[in-house]
Formats: sequence, C-alpha cells, structure tokens
Amino acid sequence: MMTSLRPRRSLLFVPAANARALEKSAGLAADALIYDLEDSAGPQEKAAARDRLAAHLGADGFAGERVIRVNALDTQWGADDLRMAAKAGVDAVLLPKVETVETLRQVADTLTEAGAPDSVKLWAMIETPLGILDVGKLAAAGRDLRVTVLMVGPYDIALSTGIQPGSDRAELMPWIMQIMVAAKAYGMAVLDGPYANFRDEAGFAAECAAGRRMGFDGKTLIHPTQIAAANAAYSPDPAAIAWAERIVAAFAKPENADKGVLQIEGRMVERLHLKQAQKLLAMREAIAEREAAQ
Repeated sequence: MMTSLRPRRSLLFVPAANARALEKSAGLAADALIYDLEDSAGPQEKAAARDRLAAHLGADGFAGERVIRVNALDTQWGADDLRMAAKAGVDAVLLPKVETVETLRQVADTLTEAGAPDSVKLWAMIETPLGILDVGKLAAAGRDLRVTVLMVGPYDIALSTGIQPGSDRAELMPWIMQIMVAAKAYGMAVLDGPYANFRDEAGFAAECAAGRRMGFDGKTLIHPTQIAAANAAYSPDPAAIAWAERIVAAFAKPENADKGVLQIEGRMVERLHLKQAQKLLAMREAIAEREAAQ
C-alpha cells in the first residue's frame, strides 16, 4: 500500500559543481537529496554546475525526494536556475534567504511560466532577521504559492545577527521556535539546519535528538556519513509504534466506535491521540517504502 507521506529524516546537500559527488549520490540512503547551485558553486562555476545537474537529473536513479537549491532570484543566476528546475523532474525547489511574500510570488510565477507542474513545490529557507520577523506572513501566503516546507538556516542566522551559539544552540532557540510555530500553524514540514562538524558523531547525535524533541521533521546534512544517524534519530521509536498500534486497535473495536475518550492501560486517550497514532503508523509505512526502494 502506497502512502502519501514522505519521510524527510535525512536531507543531504550535494554540490552540483562536484561531478564526483553527483555521481555517488544516487545510491545513498538519504530520504532526500538537495542539489546545491548556491553556496557550494563559485560565481565562475554556476552555469556549468547548472548544466551538469540538468544532465545528471535526466539519468540518475535516486529513489528519494529530489530538491534543487537555486540561487536567489535577484542574482544573475536565479532565473536560469528556476527555469532549469521547472523542467528537471524534481520534487521541489529550495529558495535561500526568503524574506518577503513578493519573493515567493515571483519565484512561484517564474516556475509556472517555465512550465513547472503543480507537483513541483517550494521550500523556503528562513535564515535572516527579516525572514524570522515575517515568517508567519511567509507561511500564510506560501500555502497558495507552492510552499510546503520551511527550513532553518542556523549558520546564516548566527552570521547575520552576530550571536555565537553554544553547543545546545540556546541562543538560537527563540528564533528557531518562531519558524517552528509558523510551519506548524500552516501545515508545513519544518527541517533543521546542518551540523558542520561531520566528524563529531556525538555532537551530531545530540543535536538530532534535540531537534526531534523540538518537533523537526528531519535534519539537513553536509556529509554522507551523517545519513545513518539522522535516519535513526528521526525514525519512529519502537515503543511509540507499539503504543500507537494499541491506540488504533482500541478505537477500532465496535463498542468504542462512538467514544471520544478511552482508558488504555491506565491512561486516558482521546481521539486526537488516535489521529497522532495513525500518522505515526503511516510514517512507519512510508519509511519502509523508502528503504525498500533503495
């Protein structure tokens, strides 16, 4: 049985300027690949990177979600990136440093004019003070402008504000949670930013665990060695799965068909918990489908 949910536990940035990285990416176990035309490509590399990526996307066999991070529309490369992405057969376009509704509207219009089907969605990176200040407006308007995902850009937030976050990112939390609440308010997925020190396995695991508790749907990555840990951190806990199965089974009994609240193993369980349980079990199935497709 196919599910409409898509797991986004692990989302690896792949530099489009690096031919070897593109070649190796198709066989990776990440839930999504974000092919990067922005930060990882220098000014003299951007056109060639775009052409290389277009050719790669026409031939690769990656079974997960495919996303292109384009250059901003107000750069000399942005419009060409969008026109390529519109025809590349990808699932989404990731737009950096989103600050205004007008930017989202211009990008959505450009994609439509370039022939992008409705299935091509917009993911918005929130990584500047202006973007944080207006993230609620961006999410509200974005629902009608292809936007389905908000992504936190912690390093750019730190750079643009001058803060120096510690290992627990406490200094970033007020702004991160603004982005989180905006995404949840408008039914969008929300993704955590990368962890730069890919050799620090313990630190990465701790940040993934914290992100999961905060409500993130997954973690963006900068190195393939981070994929397995992100997948483990953001997969449903076996104990949570077992509890969800008990909730669904209890409400499925004929004698409970009209009940709003049940007592299960000494705990009061409402129908909102049933919805949460059903979603968790659907995500388990989506993850199984993703892993079977590798």
